[in-house]
Amino acid sequence: MTDPKNPFEAIMAQAQEMAKAMNPALESFSPKGMEKLWPTMPKELMEMTFGKGVSAKGLDAKTRLLLTLAGLTMLGAQNDTQIRMTVRHAMEAGATKDEIAETIAQMAVFAGIPSMNRAMDFAREVLDESEEKDTDS
Repeated sequence: MTDPKNPFEAIMAQAQEMAKAMNPALESFSPKGMEKLWPTMPKELMEMTFGKGVSAKGLDAKTRLLLTLAGLTMLGAQNDTQIRMTVRHAMEAGATKDEIAETIAQMAVFAGIPSMNRAMDFAREVLDESEEKDTDS
């Protein structure tokens, strides 16, 4: 039951009803489910959509994704799913753990230490998953 005095709950309930009307399977949708559905995409597809496909002389996919990660860090803690997915995509596009950490750390100056720490926690989750997969292989 939603609290009629809480506008956020009302908006979320309305959005859930709209999603169910479009596709009944979306009734139980969660952002974490999206992560499992589409954990990352091939580097070639990222280059086509986020990289050189936009501008042959422009930024590559890795750089664009690191910039995206910086922006998401600036937005703060409400972007946990997007940060984790962007870290996965950046790694697939060739970003190193150090580049990811440095990108997030640089945002402490602009977004504040709490936002940086939160983004670092989300990135660490992905990096830990990646290390576990590497040791299992």
